[in-house]
Amino acid sequence: MPRFSARLEATELKLLDSKSLRVRLRVRNTSDRLWPAGGPVFLAYQVLDGKAESLLAEGRRTALEADLPPGGEAEAILDIELPPEQGAYRVLLSPVEEPVAWFYQRGSECLALEVRVDSGGVRVSQRRLTAAARRAERLRRALARLLTAPFITIARHRPLIVSMVRRDIHGRYRGSVAGLVWTVISPLLLMLTYFFVFALVLKVRFGPGPEAAGPVNFLLYFVCGMLPWLAFSEALARAPSVMLEHKTLVTRVLFPVEILPVNIACAGLASGFFALLVFLAGLLLFRHGIPVTALYLPLVLLPQVLLTIGLCWFLAALGVFLRDTGQFMSFLLTLWFFATPICYPETALPASTMAVFGKNPVYVMVRCYRAIFLDGTAPPWGMLGWLAAGGLAAYLLGFAWFYKSRKSFADVL
Repeated sequence: MPRFSARLEATELKLLDSKSLRVRLRVRNTSDRLWPAGGPVFLAYQVLDGKAESLLAEGRRTALEADLPPGGEAEAILDIELPPEQGAYRVLLSPVEEPVAWFYQRGSECLALEVRVDSGGVRVSQRRLTAAARRAERLRRALARLLTAPFITIARHRPLIVSMVRRDIHGRYRGSVAGLVWTVISPLLLMLTYFFVFALVLKVRFGPGPEAAGPVNFLLYFVCGMLPWLAFSEALARAPSVMLEHKTLVTRVLFPVEILPVNIACAGLASGFFALLVFLAGLLLFRHGIPVTALYLPLVLLPQVLLTIGLCWFLAALGVFLRDTGQFMSFLLTLWFFATPICYPETALPASTMAVFGKNPVYVMVRCYRAIFLDGTAPPWGMLGWLAAGGLAAYLLGFAWFYKSRKSFADVL
């Protein structure tokens, strides 16, 4: 028989007042050893938060009145003090061996009282929890937090995110002559540089036929491919250093640091939005209209945003512990850009490499943008589905990594 094993049953539950509860317990020693009267094995309880299961309080130890041999039973009375605040709580009743461990933490079952305190009074229900049931319950809670916490965090702090993104964009160009106009000028100058090199010097063309021979067709395809890249690359380039830039918020102030990577992802989207306006103006000028398939844009944009925020969370946490992450990302983003058919048609890639390059999420974004804006077709659903699955996975796992790592940020910074 195991060393830490017991079976508890509440034979009577009595509410003494609105904040205390008396429990009459029958306890059975199912272990392989004698429990001496007076210790070191006591009966006690822990009060946990009903949602997060964080420890709120521990009750006093109640000693056995007589020796309890293996297989023996005894009765005891425990008076439980409940928290003064209204809410849902879980009270775990279990033997505890001082100063070794609580029995339930070593595999024994325990008695759980589900307590709800509200204006209508106190409601109590009981159930036994085995070690396997507790592990399964913790796994369900962890999965529920993983699936909901990233979305709840952004929704809860939405006004603060909007305020900080606005301040970031204004502060970036404060004091310059052009001011916020640089949010349009900067991507334009970058795109004009690539246009000069690839369209005018190297004479790269997109698609067959005489309509592809002119630089206008290259300009449209190139700018369309740059739309997702501008927002994506700007956010990833800044992510590794975002926690260092806001060191004071991380180390001295009670602040939701998980929104800092979200801020730079949103700021990158703002730059991409201005580039999109320029591109739409080009469509109206050169193609005399915007195709109706442009309405598919939200379906492409959503997985793009999820992927960007998820990678920003991951890189922001990694940048705290590995300061070289920013330098590495500069090189990786350059390589990533030229490995993606933005400045050149995808037909320029060897057919044998498409199985690899087809998994490039930026390539998928570029394909989808060009399909809905230039080809007048729906996005390739298979590729978009893969992007959505990858974006959601990156979003959830990136938040989990950041949440797990943030406890050490203040110490490292």
